[in-house]
Amino acid sequence: MENTSLQFLAYFRTFTMFLTVFFCLFSVGQAWSRARGQETADLQGYVNMGRAVRFALKANPDLGAQAAQARASEEGRKSARGAFGPKLGLTYAATKQVRKSEPAPSYLPAKGTYALGMEISQPVFQGFLLLANYQKAALQAQSDKLALRKARLEKIEAVQTAFIDFLRAQANVQSQREAMERLSDQLRITQAYYATGLKPKLDVLQAEVDLREAESLLLQIENIQATEQAKLNTLLGLAATSKTRYQGQLVYVPFSHSLEQCLEKAYRLRPDVIMAALAVDIAGKDRKAVQSGYYPKIEAYYNITGSGNTPDLQMSGEHGSRYTSWEVGAKATWDVFQWGKTYYEDQKAGELVQKMRHEEHSLRLNVGYDLKSKFLSLREAEKRILVARASVASADEAYRAALARYREQVGTGFDVLDTSSKLTTAKFSLTSAYADYLTAVAQLFVAMGEEHPDLLRL
Repeated sequence: MENTSLQFLAYFRTFTMFLTVFFCLFSVGQAWSRARGQETADLQGYVNMGRAVRFALKANPDLGAQAAQARASEEGRKSARGAFGPKLGLTYAATKQVRKSEPAPSYLPAKGTYALGMEISQPVFQGFLLLANYQKAALQAQSDKLALRKARLEKIEAVQTAFIDFLRAQANVQSQREAMERLSDQLRITQAYYATGLKPKLDVLQAEVDLREAESLLLQIENIQATEQAKLNTLLGLAATSKTRYQGQLVYVPFSHSLEQCLEKAYRLRPDVIMAALAVDIAGKDRKAVQSGYYPKIEAYYNITGSGNTPDLQMSGEHGSRYTSWEVGAKATWDVFQWGKTYYEDQKAGELVQKMRHEEHSLRLNVGYDLKSKFLSLREAEKRILVARASVASADEAYRAALARYREQVGTGFDVLDTSSKLTTAKFSLTSAYADYLTAVAQLFVAMGEEHPDLLRL
């Protein structure tokens, strides 16, 4: 009967724990769903680049994982700091000694012996091990915070680049639609001239072919725009089929920094550059922790112990006993010789420090090359914008002149179609120059370690 009751209690506790875990998970799921619903509601209406970037920084799970890692490292630093303080330990022991002999000993307590001890220990000198571990944990916490900032910059660059590619595709769709309108007008004019006998059937057929080719190209560009929108949705943590309405226009954003200013900011602000320097310091702390093996370790302690022959440490019975003792002192331990184990570990740690220094120097060189490459790309795109603007103006003027000549029967339909095609190509080139320039600006700001969520409003 008693076993049945115990089993019932065990089943009941298990069932209760299961219900508790279920309701906790259900509550967390509901809270997460409400949070996601609120985040999605935040993107109602038209979304510009700044809103898209800020939403991605708030909702992206990768950044959440990196933030959790940064918080974990900070707790690790606090844990390492706690090693400097005193340690309190408690022990409680119950022993019963049985000795079979003739005659039976009468001095053994019938209920056994019980003891409660408390010890306070304080590390006095650990060969700089505790200091090295704490400094390493502090540097690691700082490095993980920088890793979070680096992840934010990478996410900003990814979202901005995708947003610019979407605007590029959107502008190309608009240019192609304008080209189709021009070709449609040209087809109507040619058909009217053909109906009156002023133009041959060949001109009508050629205009129809050009219009169909423009339609095919428009379908391709519209597909590119839909693909870029799906990519942008994914970066924002939304479904690829989300009908988010992105809004923006490719514009010229002045960039006044010189290459020297970009390099100065990059070496001062870039998270990976700072992390590389921290990696050298962390390796140095690892070596100092290894070098603690050369020194003795000193610890002070105080303990007090109470003993009795009852569980509450009291004296009971004819042969019972009770006592209390305390002790205070210090002890030192020193591994004097270990067959070179500490020495070679020290040399290994020293080589790792050198490795980190070389990697830091290599990173700084690569940063310089990366900055200059992006800076030259920016200046090239900037010059292309000026050329493309002039090309669009000339192509537009040439198209209008060819169309006027065609209407006055002094020009050919081929001239109109050719100038219309060149105008579309010029507009595509201008759009590409704007997009490449803005992409270079976005990459340069990230390469310098600066956050600018909305490039289009600088």
